[in-house]
Amino acid sequence: MPEPIAMCFSGGKDSCLALRALQREGKYRVETLITTVTDAYDRVSMHGVRRSLLREQAASLGIELAEVVVPPQSSNEVYERAMGREFDRQHAAGIRRVAFGDIFLEDLREYRERQLAERGLECVFPIWGLPTDRLARSFIRGGFEAVTVCVSLSTLDASFVGRDFDEDFLADLPAAADPCGENGEFHTFVSAGPIFPHPIPVARGELVERDDFAFCDLVSPPTPSRKRAGSSRQGT
Repeated sequence: MPEPIAMCFSGGKDSCLALRALQREGKYRVETLITTVTDAYDRVSMHGVRRSLLREQAASLGIELAEVVVPPQSSNEVYERAMGREFDRQHAAGIRRVAFGDIFLEDLREYRERQLAERGLECVFPIWGLPTDRLARSFIRGGFEAVTVCVSLSTLDASFVGRDFDEDFLADLPAAADPCGENGEFHTFVSAGPIFPHPIPVARGELVERDDFAFCDLVSPPTPSRKRAGSSRQGT
């Protein structure tokens, strides 16, 4: 039987690629998605995605969502304390491993391993060490759909935010930018793909620049209003 584990999940492409890798391997079964949410903004921390869309993702995946709530501009100490409480909760529920979508940042991996070891947990890195150019193209060719919701203006132009993550996006990236944004160049929201039984409808909203980042506000598209009774009918 697959071992039940938790997964730190941002809703972006690397998280979705890691989740797909876990599902294909069959060794683990993700029972909980852990996501950090900024309370005052009601959005996924760093990515700026609305909490409602995160919940739609989890509902489509059929996996329980654990939201770790932190204040705006929270210190690393506050973040670690909040995450530590959730890791303790997972450990008490019988979970012994937590998966991450990290790819090659050694210092981040070591930080996560230390943080979880303090809670009696181990890390799983399903896509660790894979070439990011290959990962990016496998995401696109595998049928995933994503929108770039945040870009770092220190490395990318604001015109990259709000774009589909596709072959054209990759072709336009500066040579110094990682194809998966592993160095923080950009973040994405995944709305459809092979791990989702049904897509999450999204529409592009306002574009905002703040604190050296550009954000695209994704919103749920309006539901078409029903025709009033007595309107034209065909085939009667």
